[in-house]
Amino acid sequence: MSKFKKVRGWLMATIAVVSLTMVGCGGQGETPVPELGEDGELINVSPDEIEGELTVLIHRTDIVDTVFKEYAAQFNETYPNVNVSFEAITDYQGQVNIRMSTKEYGDVLMIPDNVPVEDLPHFFEPLGATEEMLEQYLFADDMAYQGVTYGIPITINANGILYNKDVFEAAGVTGVPATPEAFLEALQAIKEKTDAIPLYTNYSAGWPLNQWEPNRTSIAGDADFPNQLVDTDHPFVEGQPHHTLYKVMYDVAEQGLIENDPLTTDWESSKQMMADGKIATMVLGSWAITQVQELASDPDSIGYMPFPFTQPDGTIYSAVAADFNIGINVNSANKDAARAWVDYFINESNYAVDQGGISPVVGEDYPETLASFEELGVEFISENPHREGEEGFLDMIDNESEVGLWVEGFKQRIIEAGIGNRAETFEDITNELNERWENGRVRVVD
Repeated sequence: MSKFKKVRGWLMATIAVVSLTMVGCGGQGETPVPELGEDGELINVSPDEIEGELTVLIHRTDIVDTVFKEYAAQFNETYPNVNVSFEAITDYQGQVNIRMSTKEYGDVLMIPDNVPVEDLPHFFEPLGATEEMLEQYLFADDMAYQGVTYGIPITINANGILYNKDVFEAAGVTGVPATPEAFLEALQAIKEKTDAIPLYTNYSAGWPLNQWEPNRTSIAGDADFPNQLVDTDHPFVEGQPHHTLYKVMYDVAEQGLIENDPLTTDWESSKQMMADGKIATMVLGSWAITQVQELASDPDSIGYMPFPFTQPDGTIYSAVAADFNIGINVNSANKDAARAWVDYFINESNYAVDQGGISPVVGEDYPETLASFEELGVEFISENPHREGEEGFLDMIDNESEVGLWVEGFKQRIIEAGIGNRAETFEDITNELNERWENGRVRVVD
Protein backbone atom coordinates (compact mmCIF):
# COMPACT_ATOMS: atom_id res chain seq x y z
CA MET A 1 0.00 0.00 0.00
CA SER A 2 1.38 3.40 -0.99
CA LYS A 3 2.56 5.97 1.52
CA PHE A 4 3.19 9.67 1.42
CA LYS A 5 6.25 10.22 -0.75
CA LYS A 6 6.62 13.98 -0.65
CA VAL A 7 5.19 15.78 2.32
CA ARG A 8 6.25 17.88 5.27
CA GLY A 9 9.40 16.66 6.93
CA TRP A 10 7.69 15.57 10.12
CA LEU A 11 5.10 13.67 8.15
CA MET A 12 7.63 11.79 6.04
CA ALA A 13 9.20 10.32 9.12
CA THR A 14 5.99 9.20 10.76
CA ILE A 15 3.15 8.34 8.40
CA ALA A 16 2.38 4.62 8.53
CA VAL A 17 5.63 3.98 10.40
CA VAL A 18 5.25 5.20 13.95
CA SER A 19 2.65 3.59 16.18
CA LEU A 20 1.73 5.70 19.18
CA THR A 21 -0.49 4.98 22.14
CA MET A 22 -3.10 7.72 21.86
CA VAL A 23 -5.11 9.27 24.64
CA GLY A 24 -8.51 7.63 24.69
CA CYS A 25 -7.66 4.88 22.14
CA GLY A 26 -10.02 1.94 21.90
CA GLY A 27 -9.30 -1.11 23.97
CA GLN A 28 -7.71 0.84 26.81
CA GLY A 29 -10.67 0.70 29.16
CA GLU A 30 -11.55 3.86 31.07
CA THR A 31 -8.54 5.83 30.02
CA PRO A 32 -8.47 9.24 31.68
CA VAL A 33 -9.46 12.06 29.36
CA PRO A 34 -7.44 15.25 29.20
CA GLU A 35 -9.23 18.19 30.76
CA LEU A 36 -8.28 21.68 29.66
CA GLY A 37 -6.59 23.70 32.34
CA GLU A 38 -5.33 27.25 32.18
CA ASP A 39 -3.22 28.04 29.10
CA GLY A 40 -4.37 24.82 27.48
CA GLU A 41 -2.39 22.34 29.57
CA LEU A 42 -3.93 18.91 29.99
CA ILE A 43 -5.23 17.62 33.32
CA ASN A 44 -6.35 13.99 33.59
CA VAL A 45 -9.82 13.33 34.99
CA SER A 46 -11.94 10.20 35.15
CA PRO A 47 -14.78 9.71 32.64
CA ASP A 48 -17.46 9.54 35.34
CA GLU A 49 -16.50 13.05 36.45
CA ILE A 50 -17.38 14.48 33.06
CA GLU A 51 -20.98 15.56 32.56
CA GLY A 52 -23.12 18.13 30.82
CA GLU A 53 -25.14 18.97 27.72
CA LEU A 54 -22.99 19.03 24.60
CA THR A 55 -24.01 20.58 21.27
CA VAL A 56 -21.88 19.61 18.29
CA LEU A 57 -22.19 21.56 15.05
CA ILE A 58 -21.49 19.43 11.97
CA HIS A 59 -21.62 19.81 8.20
CA ARG A 60 -22.66 16.21 7.48
CA THR A 61 -26.39 16.58 7.00
CA ASP A 62 -26.42 13.22 5.22
CA ILE A 63 -25.32 11.12 8.18
CA VAL A 64 -26.34 13.18 11.20
CA ASP A 65 -29.30 10.89 11.99
CA THR A 66 -27.42 7.64 11.38
CA VAL A 67 -23.65 7.52 11.75
CA PHE A 68 -23.38 10.36 14.24
CA LYS A 69 -26.07 8.87 16.46
CA GLU A 70 -23.99 5.71 16.54
CA TYR A 71 -20.98 7.78 17.55
CA ALA A 72 -22.95 9.32 20.39
CA ALA A 73 -24.01 5.88 21.63
CA GLN A 74 -20.39 4.67 21.58
CA PHE A 75 -19.24 7.81 23.35
CA ASN A 76 -21.86 7.34 26.08
CA GLU A 77 -20.53 3.88 26.84
CA THR A 78 -17.55 5.64 28.39
CA TYR A 79 -19.15 8.98 29.26
CA PRO A 80 -22.72 8.20 30.37
CA ASN A 81 -23.18 11.58 32.02
CA VAL A 82 -22.75 13.61 28.83
CA ASN A 83 -25.77 14.20 26.61
CA VAL A 84 -24.59 14.80 23.03
CA SER A 85 -26.83 16.51 20.49
CA PHE A 86 -25.93 17.39 16.91
CA GLU A 87 -26.87 20.33 14.76
CA ALA A 88 -26.26 19.66 11.07
CA ILE A 89 -26.02 22.74 8.86
CA THR A 90 -26.30 22.72 5.07
CA ASP A 91 -24.58 26.05 4.40
CA TYR A 92 -22.14 25.24 7.15
CA GLN A 93 -19.41 27.82 6.71
CA GLY A 94 -21.79 30.66 5.91
CA GLN A 95 -24.10 30.01 8.84
CA VAL A 96 -21.36 29.33 11.38
CA ASN A 97 -19.53 32.50 10.35
CA ILE A 98 -22.67 34.44 11.22
CA ARG A 99 -23.16 32.64 14.52
CA MET A 100 -19.59 33.30 15.55
CA SER A 101 -20.52 36.97 15.93
CA THR A 102 -22.28 35.75 19.09
CA LYS A 103 -21.19 33.27 21.75
CA GLU A 104 -23.73 30.69 20.62
CA TYR A 105 -21.93 28.49 18.10
CA GLY A 106 -22.15 25.15 19.83
CA ASP A 107 -19.72 23.55 22.25
CA VAL A 108 -17.79 21.61 19.60
CA LEU A 109 -17.68 22.56 15.94
CA MET A 110 -15.83 22.24 12.69
CA ILE A 111 -13.76 25.42 12.43
CA PRO A 112 -14.70 27.40 9.28
CA ASP A 113 -11.81 27.46 6.84
CA ASN A 114 -11.87 31.24 6.51
CA VAL A 115 -11.17 32.06 10.16
CA PRO A 116 -7.84 33.96 10.18
CA VAL A 117 -5.30 32.11 12.31
CA GLU A 118 -4.65 35.20 14.40
CA ASP A 119 -8.32 35.16 15.43
CA LEU A 120 -8.31 31.55 16.64
CA PRO A 121 -7.64 32.44 20.31
CA HIS A 122 -10.70 34.71 20.33
CA PHE A 123 -13.06 31.93 19.28
CA PHE A 124 -11.55 28.57 20.22
CA GLU A 125 -10.11 26.83 23.23
CA PRO A 126 -6.43 25.84 23.06
CA LEU A 127 -5.92 22.09 22.64
CA GLY A 128 -2.23 21.95 23.40
CA ALA A 129 1.24 23.06 22.35
CA THR A 130 1.59 22.65 18.59
CA GLU A 131 5.00 21.00 18.80
CA GLU A 132 3.59 18.28 21.05
CA MET A 133 0.35 17.95 19.07
CA LEU A 134 2.30 17.30 15.89
CA GLU A 135 3.75 14.20 17.52
CA GLN A 136 0.21 12.83 17.72
CA TYR A 137 -1.75 14.37 14.85
CA LEU A 138 -0.99 15.15 11.23
CA PHE A 139 -1.49 18.79 10.23
CA ALA A 140 -1.96 19.87 13.83
CA ASP A 141 -0.32 23.15 12.82
CA ASP A 142 -3.04 24.10 10.32
CA MET A 143 -5.22 25.72 12.96
CA ALA A 144 -2.44 26.95 15.20
CA TYR A 145 -1.23 30.36 16.30
CA GLN A 146 1.92 31.32 18.18
CA GLY A 147 2.75 27.72 19.03
CA VAL A 148 -0.72 26.72 20.24
CA THR A 149 -3.10 24.40 18.39
CA TYR A 150 -6.83 25.19 18.32
CA GLY A 151 -8.11 22.51 15.96
CA ILE A 152 -7.39 18.93 14.91
CA PRO A 153 -8.27 17.72 11.38
CA ILE A 154 -11.22 15.35 11.28
CA THR A 155 -9.61 13.66 8.29
CA ILE A 156 -6.81 14.20 5.79
CA ASN A 157 -7.89 14.38 2.16
CA ALA A 158 -6.10 13.77 -1.06
CA ASN A 159 -7.28 16.06 -3.84
CA GLY A 160 -8.23 15.28 -7.39
CA ILE A 161 -11.26 14.24 -9.44
CA LEU A 162 -13.99 11.73 -8.68
CA TYR A 163 -15.08 9.83 -11.77
CA ASN A 164 -17.32 7.05 -13.02
CA LYS A 165 -15.22 4.32 -14.61
CA ASP A 166 -18.16 2.86 -16.54
CA VAL A 167 -18.83 6.19 -18.26
CA PHE A 168 -15.18 6.53 -19.23
CA GLU A 169 -15.20 3.02 -20.67
CA ALA A 170 -18.40 3.68 -22.61
CA ALA A 171 -16.78 6.77 -24.12
CA GLY A 172 -13.72 4.78 -25.15
CA VAL A 173 -11.45 6.67 -22.76
CA THR A 174 -8.65 4.39 -21.62
CA GLY A 175 -6.29 5.38 -18.88
CA VAL A 176 -6.40 8.46 -16.70
CA PRO A 177 -5.83 11.86 -18.39
CA ALA A 178 -2.49 13.29 -17.35
CA THR A 179 -2.74 16.80 -18.83
CA PRO A 180 -5.47 19.46 -19.05
CA GLU A 181 -5.64 18.89 -22.82
CA ALA A 182 -6.13 15.14 -22.42
CA PHE A 183 -8.76 15.73 -19.76
CA LEU A 184 -10.74 18.05 -22.03
CA GLU A 185 -10.47 15.51 -24.85
CA ALA A 186 -11.82 12.80 -22.54
CA LEU A 187 -14.75 14.99 -21.51
CA GLN A 188 -15.49 15.77 -25.16
CA ALA A 189 -15.58 12.04 -25.94
CA ILE A 190 -17.97 11.50 -23.06
CA LYS A 191 -20.23 14.26 -24.38
CA GLU A 192 -20.25 12.78 -27.88
CA LYS A 193 -20.57 9.09 -27.03
CA THR A 194 -22.65 8.94 -23.84
CA ASP A 195 -25.61 10.64 -22.21
CA ALA A 196 -23.60 11.52 -19.10
CA ILE A 197 -22.74 15.07 -18.07
CA PRO A 198 -18.96 15.23 -18.61
CA LEU A 199 -18.22 17.42 -15.57
CA TYR A 200 -20.69 18.54 -12.93
CA THR A 201 -19.72 21.85 -11.32
CA ASN A 202 -22.28 22.04 -8.51
CA TYR A 203 -22.28 25.78 -9.21
CA SER A 204 -25.46 26.46 -7.26
CA ALA A 205 -24.23 24.90 -4.02
CA GLY A 206 -21.16 27.12 -4.26
CA TRP A 207 -18.84 25.38 -1.82
CA PRO A 208 -17.97 22.48 -4.18
CA LEU A 209 -16.23 25.02 -6.43
CA ASN A 210 -13.75 25.60 -3.62
CA GLN A 211 -12.74 21.96 -3.96
CA TRP A 212 -10.71 23.05 -6.99
CA GLU A 213 -8.37 25.29 -4.97
CA PRO A 214 -6.25 22.61 -3.21
CA ASN A 215 -5.14 21.33 -6.62
CA ARG A 216 -3.01 24.46 -6.98
CA THR A 217 -0.22 22.65 -5.13
CA SER A 218 -0.54 19.56 -7.32
CA ILE A 219 0.08 21.81 -10.31
CA ALA A 220 2.85 23.79 -8.61
CA GLY A 221 4.66 20.63 -7.57
CA ASP A 222 6.23 22.63 -4.78
CA ALA A 223 5.39 22.28 -1.09
CA ASP A 224 6.50 25.88 -0.55
CA PHE A 225 3.87 27.24 -2.94
CA PRO A 226 1.83 29.10 -0.25
CA ASN A 227 4.90 31.09 0.68
CA GLN A 228 5.47 31.87 -2.98
CA LEU A 229 1.96 33.31 -3.09
CA VAL A 230 2.99 35.75 -0.36
CA ASP A 231 5.88 36.85 -2.58
CA THR A 232 4.07 37.16 -5.90
CA ASP A 233 2.02 40.07 -7.21
CA HIS A 234 0.28 38.18 -10.02
CA PRO A 235 -0.71 34.61 -9.09
CA PHE A 236 -3.26 34.34 -11.91
CA VAL A 237 -0.91 35.16 -14.78
CA GLU A 238 -0.51 32.56 -17.54
CA GLY A 239 1.95 29.85 -16.55
CA GLN A 240 1.15 30.11 -12.85
CA PRO A 241 -0.74 27.27 -11.09
CA HIS A 242 -3.88 29.32 -10.47
CA HIS A 243 -4.14 30.29 -14.12
CA THR A 244 -3.70 26.66 -15.23
CA LEU A 245 -6.21 25.39 -12.68
CA TYR A 246 -9.02 27.80 -13.38
CA LYS A 247 -8.46 27.81 -17.14
CA VAL A 248 -9.65 24.21 -17.00
CA MET A 249 -12.77 25.38 -15.14
CA TYR A 250 -13.39 28.03 -17.77
CA ASP A 251 -12.74 25.71 -20.70
CA VAL A 252 -15.17 23.01 -19.57
CA ALA A 253 -17.87 25.65 -19.20
CA GLU A 254 -17.04 27.40 -22.47
CA GLN A 255 -16.97 24.11 -24.39
CA GLY A 256 -20.33 22.96 -23.03
CA LEU A 257 -18.89 20.10 -21.02
CA ILE A 258 -20.85 20.86 -17.85
CA GLU A 259 -24.49 20.63 -16.77
CA ASN A 260 -26.96 22.48 -19.01
CA ASP A 261 -28.12 24.85 -16.28
CA PRO A 262 -25.44 25.32 -13.61
CA LEU A 263 -27.66 27.74 -11.70
CA THR A 264 -30.01 24.89 -10.70
CA THR A 265 -27.51 22.26 -9.54
CA ASP A 266 -28.14 20.18 -6.43
CA TRP A 267 -25.35 18.67 -4.36
CA GLU A 268 -27.17 15.74 -2.78
CA SER A 269 -28.76 14.55 -6.03
CA SER A 270 -25.44 14.94 -7.87
CA LYS A 271 -23.94 12.14 -5.80
CA GLN A 272 -26.69 9.75 -6.86
CA MET A 273 -26.36 10.92 -10.46
CA MET A 274 -22.67 10.08 -10.45
CA ALA A 275 -23.36 6.73 -8.80
CA ASP A 276 -25.88 6.00 -11.57
CA GLY A 277 -23.51 6.99 -14.38
CA LYS A 278 -25.34 10.21 -15.25
CA ILE A 279 -22.27 12.28 -14.33
CA ALA A 280 -18.75 11.42 -15.43
CA THR A 281 -16.57 13.64 -13.21
CA MET A 282 -16.66 16.04 -10.27
CA VAL A 283 -13.69 17.90 -8.78
CA LEU A 284 -13.86 16.89 -5.12
CA GLY A 285 -11.59 15.82 -2.29
CA SER A 286 -11.12 12.13 -1.54
CA TRP A 287 -13.69 12.44 1.24
CA ALA A 288 -16.37 12.15 -1.46
CA ILE A 289 -15.32 8.69 -2.65
CA THR A 290 -17.20 6.63 -0.10
CA GLN A 291 -20.24 8.91 -0.20
CA VAL A 292 -20.78 8.11 -3.87
CA GLN A 293 -19.66 4.48 -3.65
CA GLU A 294 -22.34 3.83 -1.05
CA LEU A 295 -24.97 4.96 -3.56
CA ALA A 296 -23.68 2.93 -6.51
CA SER A 297 -24.94 -0.52 -7.44
CA ASP A 298 -21.30 -1.32 -8.18
CA PRO A 299 -19.02 0.61 -5.79
CA ASP A 300 -15.99 -0.36 -7.88
CA SER A 301 -17.36 1.77 -10.74
CA ILE A 302 -16.44 4.90 -8.77
CA GLY A 303 -12.80 5.87 -9.13
CA TYR A 304 -10.51 8.70 -8.16
CA MET A 305 -7.85 10.36 -10.27
CA PRO A 306 -5.28 13.09 -9.56
CA PHE A 307 -5.81 16.49 -11.14
CA PRO A 308 -4.58 16.13 -14.75
CA PHE A 309 -1.25 17.87 -14.68
CA THR A 310 2.15 16.29 -15.23
CA GLN A 311 5.39 17.93 -14.10
CA PRO A 312 8.27 18.36 -16.57
CA ASP A 313 10.02 15.39 -14.95
CA GLY A 314 6.93 13.21 -15.47
CA THR A 315 5.71 13.32 -11.86
CA ILE A 316 2.01 13.64 -11.08
CA TYR A 317 1.19 15.02 -7.64
CA SER A 318 -1.90 14.95 -5.49
CA ALA A 319 -2.07 17.59 -2.80
CA VAL A 320 -2.98 16.26 0.63
CA ALA A 321 -4.47 18.61 3.17
CA ALA A 322 -6.57 18.68 6.27
CA ASP A 323 -10.34 18.64 6.01
CA PHE A 324 -12.33 20.66 8.53
CA ASN A 325 -10.60 20.97 11.88
CA ILE A 326 -12.62 20.18 14.97
CA GLY A 327 -12.40 22.71 17.80
CA ILE A 328 -14.01 23.80 21.05
CA ASN A 329 -15.97 27.02 21.49
CA VAL A 330 -13.99 29.21 23.87
CA ASN A 331 -17.32 30.28 25.41
CA SER A 332 -18.52 26.74 26.08
CA ALA A 333 -19.74 25.96 29.59
CA ASN A 334 -18.90 22.28 29.05
CA LYS A 335 -15.25 22.30 28.05
CA ASP A 336 -14.38 19.04 29.80
CA ALA A 337 -17.15 17.20 27.97
CA ALA A 338 -16.22 18.99 24.75
CA ARG A 339 -12.60 17.84 25.01
CA ALA A 340 -13.72 14.30 25.76
CA TRP A 341 -15.83 14.34 22.58
CA VAL A 342 -12.98 15.74 20.48
CA ASP A 343 -10.60 13.04 21.69
CA TYR A 344 -13.17 10.29 21.14
CA PHE A 345 -14.07 11.53 17.67
CA ILE A 346 -10.49 11.80 16.45
CA ASN A 347 -9.02 8.71 18.13
CA GLU A 348 -11.86 6.20 18.36
CA SER A 349 -14.77 6.88 16.01
CA ASN A 350 -12.84 5.88 12.85
CA TYR A 351 -14.66 8.69 11.02
CA ALA A 352 -11.69 9.60 8.83
CA VAL A 353 -11.15 6.19 7.24
CA ASP A 354 -14.85 5.30 7.11
CA GLN A 355 -15.45 8.46 5.12
CA GLY A 356 -12.71 7.75 2.61
CA GLY A 357 -9.97 9.89 4.09
CA ILE A 358 -6.64 9.46 5.79
CA SER A 359 -6.64 9.32 9.58
CA PRO A 360 -5.10 12.38 11.26
CA VAL A 361 -3.67 10.10 13.94
CA VAL A 362 0.03 9.52 13.38
CA GLY A 363 0.79 5.91 12.46
CA GLU A 364 -2.66 4.85 11.27
CA ASP A 365 -3.01 2.65 8.17
CA TYR A 366 -3.46 4.15 4.73
CA PRO A 367 -7.02 3.85 3.29
CA GLU A 368 -7.94 1.40 0.54
CA THR A 369 -9.97 4.10 -1.24
CA LEU A 370 -6.75 5.69 -2.48
CA ALA A 371 -4.87 2.51 -3.33
CA SER A 372 -5.30 3.28 -7.04
CA PHE A 373 -2.88 6.19 -6.70
CA GLU A 374 -0.09 3.69 -6.13
CA GLU A 375 -0.82 2.07 -9.49
CA LEU A 376 -0.69 5.48 -11.16
CA GLY A 377 2.59 6.39 -9.47
CA VAL A 378 1.08 9.48 -7.91
CA GLU A 379 3.18 11.29 -5.34
CA PHE A 380 1.58 13.15 -2.47
CA ILE A 381 2.54 16.68 -1.59
CA SER A 382 1.43 18.95 1.23
CA GLU A 383 1.92 22.67 1.67
CA ASN A 384 4.67 23.86 3.97
CA PRO A 385 3.66 26.04 6.92
CA HIS A 386 4.25 29.77 6.85
CA ARG A 387 7.74 31.16 7.16
CA GLU A 388 8.79 32.51 10.51
CA GLY A 389 7.38 35.97 11.05
CA GLU A 390 4.78 35.61 8.31
CA GLU A 391 2.06 33.78 10.23
CA GLY A 392 -1.30 34.54 8.66
CA PHE A 393 0.18 36.67 5.83
CA LEU A 394 -1.42 34.62 3.07
CA ASP A 395 -4.88 34.84 4.64
CA MET A 396 -4.42 38.56 5.23
CA ILE A 397 -3.45 39.19 1.61
CA ASP A 398 -6.39 37.11 0.41
CA ASN A 399 -8.81 38.99 2.67
CA GLU A 400 -7.37 42.42 1.96
CA SER A 401 -7.41 41.85 -1.80
CA GLU A 402 -10.93 40.36 -1.70
CA VAL A 403 -9.81 37.72 -4.19
CA GLY A 404 -11.21 34.91 -2.04
CA LEU A 405 -9.11 31.86 -2.82
CA TRP A 406 -11.41 29.78 -0.63
CA VAL A 407 -14.64 31.55 -1.57
CA GLU A 408 -16.79 30.61 -4.55
CA GLY A 409 -17.19 34.19 -5.86
CA PHE A 410 -14.65 34.37 -8.67
CA LYS A 411 -15.16 30.68 -9.51
CA GLN A 412 -18.86 31.23 -10.15
CA ARG A 413 -17.89 34.26 -12.21
CA ILE A 414 -15.56 32.11 -14.33
CA ILE A 415 -18.34 29.62 -15.02
CA GLU A 416 -20.81 32.40 -15.83
CA ALA A 417 -18.33 33.88 -18.31
CA GLY A 418 -17.68 30.46 -19.81
CA ILE A 419 -21.35 29.77 -20.54
CA GLY A 420 -21.84 33.28 -21.90
CA ASN A 421 -23.80 34.83 -19.05
CA ARG A 422 -21.12 37.49 -18.53
CA ALA A 423 -19.60 39.71 -21.20
CA GLU A 424 -16.00 39.07 -20.18
CA THR A 425 -13.22 36.66 -21.05
CA PHE A 426 -11.17 34.44 -18.78
CA GLU A 427 -8.25 36.84 -19.16
CA ASP A 428 -10.47 39.78 -18.17
CA ILE A 429 -11.23 37.98 -14.92
CA THR A 430 -7.66 36.87 -14.18
CA ASN A 431 -6.28 40.33 -14.97
CA GLU A 432 -8.63 41.81 -12.39
CA LEU A 433 -7.73 39.13 -9.84
CA ASN A 434 -4.04 39.87 -10.38
CA GLU A 435 -4.63 43.57 -9.84
CA ARG A 436 -6.60 42.93 -6.66
CA TRP A 437 -3.93 40.57 -5.34
CA GLU A 438 -1.13 43.02 -6.02
CA ASN A 439 -2.97 45.84 -4.25
CA GLY A 440 -3.80 43.65 -1.27
CA ARG A 441 -0.24 42.38 -1.02
CA VAL A 442 1.11 45.93 -0.98
CA ARG A 443 -1.14 46.82 1.92
CA VAL A 444 -0.16 43.73 3.93
CA VAL A 445 3.50 43.11 3.15
CA ASP A 446 5.03 46.45 2.14
